[in-house]
Amino acid sequence: MKETLKIEGSKTVLDSIRIPAFQLTIPMILQFVLNTSLIMLAAVLSVLMTKEVLYFIEFVIISEETNFHHFLEKILVFFLYFEFISMIVKYFREDYHFPMRYFLYIGITAMIRLIIVHHQDPLNTLLYSCVILILILSYYIINKTPSKRTQPNHH
Repeated sequence: MKETLKIEGSKTVLDSIRIPAFQLTIPMILQFVLNTSLIMLAAVLSVLMTKEVLYFIEFVIISEETNFHHFLEKILVFFLYFEFISMIVKYFREDYHFPMRYFLYIGITAMIRLIIVHHQDPLNTLLYSCVILILILSYYIINKTPSKRTQPNHH
């Protein structure tokens, strides 16, 4: 006999729907794997972000180096790590949902870094700038569009 779970409260043609337990178990296992992977990724990103902070301290206090171009690139890499970690934190706080705006933040920061690092070709710099403009417009549209996420029904 198959083990099933009963979902009640539905006022449709069927009084109740029986869902096999394995259909509920597989998503739970995959969610656990996803959550564990994200926690490990956050730990690795935290270590890398800490290395960047140590580089900043060394550059400002100890180093005689004056390559501010490289320093600015490192700052942008730091913010990429920071944004990814923030996105992972938000994922757990918002009930396993990645807000789209965090992807846009990461895209904008990555494109700015690309412009700073590879600015020799004017055409590519213009194209990267257009990508940043598109990402900013997307962010504006997302903020002006009402959220379509379903709210829990409290009847």
